[in-house]
Amino acid sequence: MMRFFISACLILLVSTVADAQTTRPTTRPVPAIRRVMIVSIDGLRPDLAIRADTPTIHALMQSGSFSLWARTTEVSITLPSHVSMLTGVSPAKHKVDWNADRPANRDSYPAFPTLFEIAKKEGLTTAMSAGKSKFEALAKPGTLDWSYVPRIEVTSDASVAKQAVEMIKSHQPQVMFVHFPGVDVAGHSKGWASPEQMAAIHVADTSLGQVIGAARDAKTFDETLLIVTADHGGAGRTHGPNDVRSRLIPWIAVGPGVRANYDLTQAADLNINTEDTFATACFVLGLPIDSQIDGKPIQAIFSKPAQLLIDSSR
Repeated sequence: MMRFFISACLILLVSTVADAQTTRPTTRPVPAIRRVMIVSIDGLRPDLAIRADTPTIHALMQSGSFSLWARTTEVSITLPSHVSMLTGVSPAKHKVDWNADRPANRDSYPAFPTLFEIAKKEGLTTAMSAGKSKFEALAKPGTLDWSYVPRIEVTSDASVAKQAVEMIKSHQPQVMFVHFPGVDVAGHSKGWASPEQMAAIHVADTSLGQVIGAARDAKTFDETLLIVTADHGGAGRTHGPNDVRSRLIPWIAVGPGVRANYDLTQAADLNINTEDTFATACFVLGLPIDSQIDGKPIQAIFSKPAQLLIDSSR
C-alpha cells in the first residue's frame, strides 16, 4: 500500500511539473511568433524596390507594416551595415569597419554579440545563407547551426535561395538570416536604377518568393516574423556616407499580429534605423535586449505593443 501511495505521488508530481512546463507564461510579446527571418537585399534603394517588377515585395507591403524611409549606418557600406543590422549597435561599437574578407590583423568577429549568438544561448536554432564571402565575419563558431557563405567573393541570388530553401526544408531554423547580393553587384557594374539593376531587383524578388514559399511548405511561415530590408542604397555606380540615396533603405515586417498595409511613417515621431532590426527580432522572440545597444524594437508594427525586456548586465 505504501509503495502504491509513493508511486502515485511521484506520478502526480511528474504530471504537475509537466503541466507547469507546458503552461508556463511566455516572455514573447506575440505568442504566435515563434521564429524570425531577416532577409537583406544588398543595395536595394527603397524607390527602386517599388518601381521594379517586385510582386513579392509589393505583396509583403500589402500584408505587413513598412517604411521606405528607414536608414542604414552612416558609413552606408555592406559589411559594417550588416553587422549593425544583426548586433543592434553602430560600427563604432561592433568594431567591424572593414568591407572585405576578414583582415588577418583584426579581431575575427564583432565586439558585440550577434542575433545568432544571443538566440543560441537561449536554446534557439540559427541559420544563415549569405551571398558574399565577407559574411564569414558573422559566422562566429558555435553561433550558427547551419551556414552557407560562398568560398568565392560573391555568388548569385539563386545560389543563396537554393541553400536557404534547403535549410528551411530540412531544419526549420528558428532564427534565420538570408542575404541576396545581386542588386548591389548590378549597381556597381551598371549603375543604380540602370535597366540591368532593375532586372536584378526582379531576380532578388523572385528569390525572396522562393524562400517564403519554402517556409510556407514547411508550415513555419505563419509563425514567423519576416523582416525584409537592405544594407544601403546607392547612386551612379557607388554608395557611401553623407548621401541620402545611399543611406535610405526599405524596411518591411510581416507576421502574426503585424498590422496589414500599414505605412509606419503614419507615426510622425518614429524613425527606423538598421539597428532596430536586431532589437525587433530580440523583442518578438523574448530574448534579452542589452541596454547598451543603439536599436529599439519597432512596436508600432503591432496594434498592441508589449513590454520591453532589457538586459543591463553588460
